[in-house]
Amino acid sequence: MFTWLSSQLRMARYGHNHHTSLFFYFFLFCYPLIPMALSELSSTERATMINISKSLNVSWNINSEPNPCLWKGVKCNPPTNSSVTQISLSKFSLSSSDFLPIVCQLESLQILDVSVNHLTTIPSEFLTACGKIDGLKRLNFSFNNLVFSLPDFVGFAGLESLDLSHNHLRGGIGSELDGLVGLRSLNLSFNNFTGTIPTLLGESMLLEELQLSVNAFQGKIPVEIAGYRNLTLIDLSTNHLSGSVPASFGELSKLEVLILSSNSLTGVIPESLSNITSLTRFAANLNNFTGAVPGGITKHLKNLDLSYNNLRGSIPSDLLSPSDLTTVDLSNNLLQGSIPTNLSQGLVRLRLGSNSLVGMIPSATLPLQNLVYLEMENNKLNGSIPPELGSCSKLALLNLAENRLSGALPVELGNLTSLQVLKLQSNNLAGGIPTAITKLTKLSVLNISMNALTGSIPTTISNLQNLINMNLQGNYLNGSIPNTIGSMSSLLELQLGHNSLSGNIPMMPISLQIVLNLSSNHFEGEIPNHLSRLGGLEILDLSNNKFSGQIPSFLSDQMGALTQLILSNNQLSGVIPNFNSWVVVNTTGNMGLFNATPPSSVKKGNSKALIIALAAVAGAVATGAITILAVSLSRHSYRVNDEQVESGEDVPLPEVLQGSLLTANAIHRSSIDFSTAMEAVSDPANIELKTRFSTYYKATMPSGSSYFVKKLNWSDKIFQLGSHDRFENDLQIFGKLSNSNVMTPLAYFTTVDSAYLFYEFAPKGTLFDALHCSSDNAMDWASRYSSAVGVAQGLAFLHGCTSGPILLLDLSSRSILLKSLKEPLIGDAELCKVIDPSKSTGSLSTVAGSVGYIPPEYAYTMRVTVAGNIYSFGVILLELLTGRPAVSEGIELANWVLTNSGQQDKILDLTISRTSSAVRSQMLAVLKVALGCVSVSPEARPRMKTVLRMLLNAR
Repeated sequence: MFTWLSSQLRMARYGHNHHTSLFFYFFLFCYPLIPMALSELSSTERATMINISKSLNVSWNINSEPNPCLWKGVKCNPPTNSSVTQISLSKFSLSSSDFLPIVCQLESLQILDVSVNHLTTIPSEFLTACGKIDGLKRLNFSFNNLVFSLPDFVGFAGLESLDLSHNHLRGGIGSELDGLVGLRSLNLSFNNFTGTIPTLLGESMLLEELQLSVNAFQGKIPVEIAGYRNLTLIDLSTNHLSGSVPASFGELSKLEVLILSSNSLTGVIPESLSNITSLTRFAANLNNFTGAVPGGITKHLKNLDLSYNNLRGSIPSDLLSPSDLTTVDLSNNLLQGSIPTNLSQGLVRLRLGSNSLVGMIPSATLPLQNLVYLEMENNKLNGSIPPELGSCSKLALLNLAENRLSGALPVELGNLTSLQVLKLQSNNLAGGIPTAITKLTKLSVLNISMNALTGSIPTTISNLQNLINMNLQGNYLNGSIPNTIGSMSSLLELQLGHNSLSGNIPMMPISLQIVLNLSSNHFEGEIPNHLSRLGGLEILDLSNNKFSGQIPSFLSDQMGALTQLILSNNQLSGVIPNFNSWVVVNTTGNMGLFNATPPSSVKKGNSKALIIALAAVAGAVATGAITILAVSLSRHSYRVNDEQVESGEDVPLPEVLQGSLLTANAIHRSSIDFSTAMEAVSDPANIELKTRFSTYYKATMPSGSSYFVKKLNWSDKIFQLGSHDRFENDLQIFGKLSNSNVMTPLAYFTTVDSAYLFYEFAPKGTLFDALHCSSDNAMDWASRYSSAVGVAQGLAFLHGCTSGPILLLDLSSRSILLKSLKEPLIGDAELCKVIDPSKSTGSLSTVAGSVGYIPPEYAYTMRVTVAGNIYSFGVILLELLTGRPAVSEGIELANWVLTNSGQQDKILDLTISRTSSAVRSQMLAVLKVALGCVSVSPEARPRMKTVLRMLLNAR
């Protein structure tokens, strides 16, 4: 427009065209009037828009913008703008539905979108009034808090799309929708609907999209659905459907997507589905289908997912060859035979793991230039790893673990420059580790354990600077550990056990936090002092070596994150240090070790032990004297550590610099006393719990009330507080959170180097303790189920906060405290606001979480996510169902359950599941929820709101 005006101005100025000049001046005169003419709403519609704006607390303002067609979310009919055709109020934080009947006074309205708000009802006046607008085509009420049952939609002659997904609607569905004669798209997913799948979905049978996923529909898939011949999308996933898939679905000639995942469907997969030329995606995973994979099923498909069923027989020879095929997942079935040799060049992901496949890995059609994920683990494949795999240039994940593969590691694997995960464990691979592997600079997981590899660890291993998990245990590796390993600053887990390694133990990366395993090697000498740098390490295994000398005190004094210390079968001697109660220590098989005992209990005959004990006491006295001298000479301020100060003087308590009450509860406000709390946290005897990031103390106030006081250490750079100006603001926000299953701060105070937060006291300890450390098996199914629901309620609340989801950095059974066995409290929720992972000094890496709870994708994403929290919660559910900890005997619980998914009675805790058939039925329903949560794919995991709904439906 402006270019044209400029040209006309030049022509008029120089008189090139008389007619042009006249038109130009006429245009200049009329141009200001054009927007007015184009934005002229009728007086009725203008008045209606003004009334709507008055009833809404939104940014619409007739004074600042007199044209409603320019208001945010409003569209009018072009080009005249004479009537309103669309109103979108999505994400406007609306909670009242009073404005809805007023909207229906806009007779020209075609689209109404009120999604992602807090609406609880759809007024009957709205249904009556809007039902008379023949031109209304789309209604979107998704992601609200609608309750009650599905209302009757009377009228709505032109309605084509109705979206009520992600709400709390319940009850059965009968004929409420049958009057919608023009209905083409229906989305009722993520609700609480029960009964059978509805079949009266618009009397004109024009339906094209039917989405009913994540509800509680039961019974069989009705054959009447196949009568809607225009269907292009059917999603019935995550319900309680049973029976077989109607063969008549093969007559839906326009069907493009069919999703039946996470149900209890049985029988065979209909071969008639192969006849649908338009079908591009078919997912029927997590069911109980039997029989064979139908031949020709992928003839037209791009995506096929039949994982986690009971399919048998061999893979059809043509299944993996169609050129349009991109993803195939047949994992966790009972398939036998060999893998077809003809593989499509379009394949991006191929998952065949956890079957009984035999033969060699096909190489005839390699390389596959689009292949990103190749997973064939836990089968019976033999032969060597094809060198041609090294030419699959986009490969990011290669998992061939737990097979019978032999031969050497192909040097060609070093060409996979995009590779991030390499898993070849539990095979029969031999030869050395090729240095070419150390060229894979993007590698984050390397697991070649439990093979027959020989030779030394390449000195160039430190090139793998992005490596998070390195597992070389269970081989015949010899020589020393390369000194350069200390530079691998991303390493969280290092497994070198069960080899023939020897020599000096080099400086280890301070990033290690999951496990350092040097067991069953030939190391000797004293345990090196530089291990004290590993302040964030949880598990240290030095067993079955020839370590000698005393157990260093730094293992108990400085490595505060330790939960397991395994020193068994060495040559250690002297007194066993006192470890904190949460540390599991194994020192068996060391003849010279003994526990410190009071003098009165020392036997006369044990003179050697007495001499050693007296020497230890003398050393302690000397140390104490030096400490007293140092204290008396020092004029600096004192820091109160978690360790007891063994001094002859009273060390002054740190000064409280700032403190504030965050709760409005009068009882708490009158009970909390900062001075009393400061005394309590100065005594290590008051420690109740240590988590990865904080220490909980029990503090009893003068009133007799007890509280948790949690200590955060300013000196750790992970706390992103700087001058701490943001600290109070963040805590004020958390103090206003109100959920009975989330620990919210009641008050706080700060000192020079620490911050202390008050919380409600939880007398029953942690969920981990109640499940795994209780001798009387106190948690029956009612307690476990209540705990599961309570934690789900808390997480749904945190993930649904209006300001954005609040994520848990370390969600585990150890971070969940119990007011009672049925009342869980999620702890450490505020840490996501005050911790900066990028500034970790070793106590926190960019991958957060405890071993066994960390989702697999964190190895790629390196960040905490909602889906990652849901995975961690799924592991907690599995703990409640199995009675097993998240990791036992080196095996993660999630992997163990997935491996045994077809043996439900083996998975469930028999002491609980055998109490009654009703309990077993509920446990199986919860198991299904847990399996969805620990899905390998983050996208496949349900939202927390959905998880809660499914748990409640399992009752």
